[in-house]
This record gives sequence, C-alpha cells and structure tokens, in this order.
Amino acid sequence: MRISLLRSALYMVLAGCPVVSLQAQQRSDSTRTKDLREVSVIAPRGGKEIAPGQQLKGAELQRLNSQSVADALRFFSGIQIKDYGGIGGLKTVDVRSMGTNHTGVFYDGIELGNAQNGVVDLGKFSLDNMEEITLYNGQRSSIFQPAKDYGSSGSIYLTTLKPHFEEGEKRHLRGTFKTGSFGLVNPSILWQEKISKRVAASFSGEWTNANGRYKFRYQKRDKDNNALGYDTFAIRRNGGINAFRLEGSLHGVMNGGEWSSKIYFYDSERGLPGTMVNNRFIHVDKQWDRNFFAQSSWRKDISPRYSLMFNGKYAYDYTHYLSPDTAYFAENRYYQQEVYLSVANQFAVTKWWNVGLSGDFQWNKLDADLKKFSYPQRFTTLVALATSVSFQRFSAQASLLNTNMNEQVKLNTASPFRQELTPAVFVSWQPVKKIPVTWRSFYKRIFRMPTFNDLYYTDIGNSNLKPEFTTQYNTGLTWNQTFHGKMLQEIGVETDVYYNEVTDKIVAVPGSSQFRWTMMNLGFVKIKGVDVKVKAAWQLLNELLVSTRATYTFQEARDFTDKSDSFYGDQIAYIPWHSGSLIIGGTYRAWDLNYSFIYTGERYNMKANIPANYTLPWYTSDLALAYTRTVNKTRFRLTAQVNNLMNQYYDVVANYPMPGRNYKFILAVNI
Repeated sequence: MRISLLRSALYMVLAGCPVVSLQAQQRSDSTRTKDLREVSVIAPRGGKEIAPGQQLKGAELQRLNSQSVADALRFFSGIQIKDYGGIGGLKTVDVRSMGTNHTGVFYDGIELGNAQNGVVDLGKFSLDNMEEITLYNGQRSSIFQPAKDYGSSGSIYLTTLKPHFEEGEKRHLRGTFKTGSFGLVNPSILWQEKISKRVAASFSGEWTNANGRYKFRYQKRDKDNNALGYDTFAIRRNGGINAFRLEGSLHGVMNGGEWSSKIYFYDSERGLPGTMVNNRFIHVDKQWDRNFFAQSSWRKDISPRYSLMFNGKYAYDYTHYLSPDTAYFAENRYYQQEVYLSVANQFAVTKWWNVGLSGDFQWNKLDADLKKFSYPQRFTTLVALATSVSFQRFSAQASLLNTNMNEQVKLNTASPFRQELTPAVFVSWQPVKKIPVTWRSFYKRIFRMPTFNDLYYTDIGNSNLKPEFTTQYNTGLTWNQTFHGKMLQEIGVETDVYYNEVTDKIVAVPGSSQFRWTMMNLGFVKIKGVDVKVKAAWQLLNELLVSTRATYTFQEARDFTDKSDSFYGDQIAYIPWHSGSLIIGGTYRAWDLNYSFIYTGERYNMKANIPANYTLPWYTSDLALAYTRTVNKTRFRLTAQVNNLMNQYYDVVANYPMPGRNYKFILAVNI
C-alpha cells in the first residue's frame, strides 16, 4: 500500500503540468550577444506586490561571482548567515533573529524540506544555474500560491534559469570552469533545447572538488577572553568536498497557462573540520549526503475570473555521518522521504478584489539506524484562505492559515495531534500620486512545528513539545525614482522598523543530571530592529555605468525567558547589534569591475553577555574583474576574483576559523 502510494505520487509529479504565459525580457549588453537568462514569469493577476522583497538577479547576481546561494544572501539586510568555514562548510540563514527553522526556502516555487532538523544547508545550492534570489519578510504578497507559502516567518525563493529562444534559435549551451584557492576544481554545463514552439528542455550539471585547506591564525585567550598573543598559524584540514549536481527540466506553455517539471539530484562527500578548542586542530569526521527530488507545477487561467494551479513533489534524502576519532565511535545513517501535493485557486470577484483558496497535503517519514529510534511519520494538511484588494495607490491583503498535523511512530510516544489557526495582514499606501513614496506595514503570527530531532532524538527528544510561535509587526517606507537623460539614472531607498516576539521557543535544558539534557518549550525572545536599503545607478560616461547597493541592519534581540537567569535581558547568541553590506559595480565596454563589502558588528557567542563570550566584529572585502569578448557568435567571459582582500582572520561561528585572502578564476563560454 505504501509503495503504491509513493509510486502514484511520483507519477503525478513526473507527469508534469504548471503555470502562466512567458514574456521575454529584451536586454542587450556591450557585446550585443544573447544571454541564457532572458525570461520572466508573469505573476498571477492581483496587482503589484504589497511588500516587495529584497532581490538579486541577472547581471547583478552574476557580478558577485558567489560560490553558493548562502554567499549571495549575505548582501540582504536583516539576515545573519552561520558559516562554519570553507567551500563545504554548513551554511544556514537566520532572518530577523527568529531562528533558522522559521525561514522557508523555495526552489522554483516549491519548498525544500528537512523534517529531521528543519535546517536547509544553503551552501549546497550553486549559483551556476540561478536566475534570481528573493527574500520576503512575512510572506510573498501574492494570494495565488500554495498554502505552504503562508507558513513561514520569512521566505527565500530560488528561481533557476528558464529557456528562452529568439526567432531561429533552437539550442543554447554554456560551459563554465572555476578554479582557485583550496584546490578548487568546479566545471559546470548548462544546455537548453527548443523541442517545439511550446516546449523546451533544460539540463544543468556541476562537479565541485576541493581539498578545503587554508591557513588560519590561532589566538590564545584567558578565561575572560583577553588575548594572550598569537602563538601559531595552522592549516585548516578535513574541509574537503567532492560534490556532484544534476538537474533536468521541461517547460511548456499553453493558452493562458504554463507547466514545468524538474528532476534534481545532488551527491556529496565532505569532511567536517570541527571546532578549534584545546589546541585540537585536526578532526576526521565525514558526512555523505544524497538528495533527490522530482517536482512539477501546472497553472492555467480557466476563465477571465478564475485561475487554477497544481503543484506536486516527491523527495528522498540520505545522510551518512561518521565520527571515528571520538571516545564514543559514532556512525549513523538517516533516510527521509516526503510527498507533497497542492492545489491553489484564485477568483477575481471584481477588477480590484481577488480571493484565493489553497489546500496542501504533505507526508514526511524519517528512518535511522539508531537504537530505540521512534521511526516517525508526519501527516500535514494546510488550508489557506486569502483576499486582496488593489487600487491605484492602495493595496491590502489578509490571509488565514489552518494547519493540522498528525504523527505516528513505531516505538515510544507520538506527538499529539496539533491544529493551529494563524492570521496575516499586509497594507500598502502611496499618499501622494506624484510623489513615489509608499508606506507599507504588516502583521503576522505563525509557528514552526518541532522537528523530528526535537521530538524523537534518542534520550533528549520530547514528544510533548508545543509549536514555537513568532509574532511580527513591521512598518516602513519606500522611495524609488528614475531620471531620464540624467547622470543619476535611478535611486531607491527602503527602510523598515519591526518588532518580533518568539514564544514557546524550543531549547535544550538539563534533565535529571548535567549529562542528560532534554528539549523543552522555555524560550521567550523580544526582537527590535531597523533595516535600511539604498540603491542607485549612474551613467557617468557614454559607456560607463555604475551601480551601487547598500544595506544596514540594527537588531536588539534579547532573551526574556527566566528572570532568575544571569543572562536575563541579554542579547541572544550570534546576533550583532549592527551589520551591513555594500556593492559597487562598474561596466565599461567589455569590462566589469565589482567590489563588495560585508560588515558584522560585535556580538556574543553564548547566552551570557560576559567578556568570555564576546566576539569581535569582522568585515571582508571582495574584488572581481571580468572581461567579455564575442568571437563568431560565441561569447567568452573571463573573471579574476580576490576574496577577503584585506586578509582578515575571523570566525563567523566561534572556533570555526574562516579563510584569509583567497582567489578564484572563472571562464564561461556561451554558445
């Protein structure tokens, strides 16, 4: 029965079927060659976005030359990246200090899941096949979307390249080769084929191999974190990676709609270099990951007033962890499966009033070779009712999400049935028609379920855990202005002030002895913050275009769990009070120059804000120079990049040293 269910779901996904009509973006560059990225998907009817997200796409994303999605996300305001170092190191994202598990990550419109620990490693996702990265606080302001899209405190949408062909074109081919520090060898290929007027195929493959070795500086400190001098330089070892990625997709259009199907496979072996404590520099832990998913979407405007969308996905994830050098030898294997089905409806009641209704079903299962393991399964149903109104200068959206969760286990006690009802309201208003200033605000209450590890991990799991809730209040202003025929062509400013609360926060606490811990709902965090984003573009000469983008974030995220704690009211771990970024890009004829800067201010690496836990600010500067040339309709692009230009030694996560100055060279060929 179980096999037939999974087989039927997989067939449904692979049968394929999404979405709306395609519209080509006309874009030219100084070399007058065509690009593989000239396509956009028209959003469902319902007016402009009430709360536009932060976005990196197209040429701006390409100029960053980042190795992974996580590296690019550092340039968004309100985000903190936990980076454990190196090419293969774990990289997770925390939006506005609410916790990694409250951020949903969507790959071509469907969420990436990890029911085991709730963490999506964004370091595994390459930018080689990426068209656009968008971050939404609260949620995306479309009401024509799956119910899952309403279910996160913040959402990251990763959109891959889609085929677009000019008249007479049938095939696009791009090969890329990256090499540089850490023994990096990283070839990739992107192939797009026009099958018919309405159907196109895309294939992307990539291999990443690196030894991960780099020099770092080890500093002795006393118990109060005072420096005792730099006593040694060492080589970071066991940070190598050998990873292989394959993606294949079909894209089709139909009258009033569009469909697509995708298959994704990722296989990696990487070392886990571990923490640098007690003069221990060498670790030999290993991890093997194998991820597969097949997903499909179908969307059609059934009539001028009614639109329908289906989504489906099957995912299988395998993790093998080996720790041979500890006093207690550990070798574990984990197997996850997921089936996801969704239907979304949108009704245009009038020209200015839309109503949406979405229903999702998701099944998750986790197996492991642990003793006394519970072997949990989770059955989730979500129903979202949403409505939006859109006028010339005023827009509003309200949604209500109903979530039901039921779990089953083979051993031990299952988590009880949960039902939660969570609202959200978004408003946008332009007070004066001739002044391009918009006020926007939102309120949202949402939760995240405890992960399988929280509930069932041997000895520390607690199946009675309640959901962890977040409540968000946000208000802000945006101003965007374009100038025709002027040196300053475009300028935009966005600022947001927000207050968040995290209640019933899931934390590990000591149990019957200091050696036996368990998971409990004990945490309460208050978060106050300000995000500022500024962008501008200048045409300084006839052929010199300069663009700038800057962000600044202030966050006060304080722990108010227990007044008896010595750290009551302290800033929570790894959240800096001040952080920011800067990107300056220049294009002159066939040359591109890009400078980027990241700053993370002082913070603490543990709950208690005491000198022993103090972590210094860090900053990095990256510089890249690219040259593009076209020969016989083939475009060559050569890039040289220096990362951490000032060779600063720093830790993002305490005792996980980051690389100093390092280099990368990229050759890309478009046919």
